[in-house]
Amino acid sequence: MNALLQDYLPLVVFIAVALGLGSALLIAPFVVAYKSPDPEKLSAYECGFNAFDDARMKFDVRFYLVAILFIIFDLEVAFLFPWAVSFGQLGLYGFWSMMVFLAVLTVGFIYEWKKGALEWD
Repeated sequence: MNALLQDYLPLVVFIAVALGLGSALLIAPFVVAYKSPDPEKLSAYECGFNAFDDARMKFDVRFYLVAILFIIFDLEVAFLFPWAVSFGQLGLYGFWSMMVFLAVLTVGFIYEWKKGALEWD
């Protein structure tokens, strides 16, 4: 029975370290934080402009456009990682299929650039 419990000792140590580190990270901000509240720090911050009294007020569509563009190019990187890891097994077909994917994405990026979607006036 003692040998069985010794097999679980690394797991118990790992859980103890995780709980200790988690507790320390939760308590540290309350101990170390600089407490000097002012109206600017306590004000709500939404979408780069001051909060309004009506939440249903219309605002610029560029915020949505930037978010969508970020998601598109972020997903591009998410497709590149597994491709790079398995690049050796994919061969020439895998290489050229990714080049076509990147070419289509580059054409889309150039189109957005020419249309001014990346400009913030």
